[in-house]
Amino acid sequence: MKILLLLIFLFFTPIFAQGADEAMQENNLEAAISKQKVLYLSYESVPERALKGEIFSITLKLLSTLDNANDVVYKLTNYQGLEVLTQTPLREQKSRYFFDTFYFLAKSNQVKLPDIEAFIADSNRYASVSLAGSSLNVISLNPKNDFSNIIANSFDLIDYRTTNYDSKHNIIVFVATAKNCDIGSMNFKNVFKQGIESIQKSHLDSRITYYVIINKEVKNFSFSYFNLQKNNFLNVNIPIIVDDDSVTTQSDLKPTDQSREMLKMQIAGAVAFCALLLVLWIRKYIYLLFVLIPLIYIAILAIPSKEICIKKGANIYLLPVSNGTIFETAKSEYHLKKEGSVNNFIKVELQNKQIGWVKNEDICSN
Repeated sequence: MKILLLLIFLFFTPIFAQGADEAMQENNLEAAISKQKVLYLSYESVPERALKGEIFSITLKLLSTLDNANDVVYKLTNYQGLEVLTQTPLREQKSRYFFDTFYFLAKSNQVKLPDIEAFIADSNRYASVSLAGSSLNVISLNPKNDFSNIIANSFDLIDYRTTNYDSKHNIIVFVATAKNCDIGSMNFKNVFKQGIESIQKSHLDSRITYYVIINKEVKNFSFSYFNLQKNNFLNVNIPIIVDDDSVTTQSDLKPTDQSREMLKMQIAGAVAFCALLLVLWIRKYIYLLFVLIPLIYIAILAIPSKEICIKKGANIYLLPVSNGTIFETAKSEYHLKKEGSVNNFIKVELQNKQIGWVKNEDICSN
């Protein structure tokens, strides 16, 4: 009897299980069908091609039958060779339609646009809608050697300064703005050193403070960028005019000119000598003041620059700017010449005769 019951159980169990699976699938199908469709999505604009390094956009056309379309959330997946710059799209409304624009950066020669799914946030009552992403034709530029790696709708030079860096090089610091540009990709060939001092990134408007260190023989620093509006390379020129004033409102990178100090001492010595001859001739010793004053001035100039101690591990900056470029870190305590100070920074002459800046907090006495 037990054997008979066991055989009956084994025979009907798969049938019951199959029936349960079919019932579950029917329930899921009914649940999917029961979800109300309230979103209608299509492409409004997609670029036919893009340049490698270009910021481009796609615009979606959205219709929602709900009162509040702000509840619509997008999910971007399965994209390749690009960087998504806007997770939340820029929206424009026209009548009942919403036009949502996403921005991307083409980073490869092989780019696939994302699959895009739109759905109502925090709700299982409504069905989602999807658009499949397609491959995008990407073109690489073939620029000249002076290309700055900048691709933009516009690039404007706002300000620049040039000053001495060392005996062989000048340093140029410039400020520029750009539209529709990955401005952080700026890079130049054939320069001694370069880097970003500050940057404000945006896919719409960006701003950068950049420095380049070049040979003193260069009389004009020229570079090109690709203008997307004109579909052509445009040149930017910075004439090299060495400025004795500050590179920015915060700094003065010009090293101490020892030849000028020597000339001042020679002139003061000549004045003292002439004053001494005058005293000996008219024999009025009150005029010895005209001898002592130049001699005191010579003594002050002859005093060597004050040395300061730099802590081990202290960062030495190229410019006196917070979070600026670090071009050396003290491996041990340094004793360097103090050349001046600006705000929270002290200007020092390094062992290689270059000029650097150290924060006050990195002085040994602090």
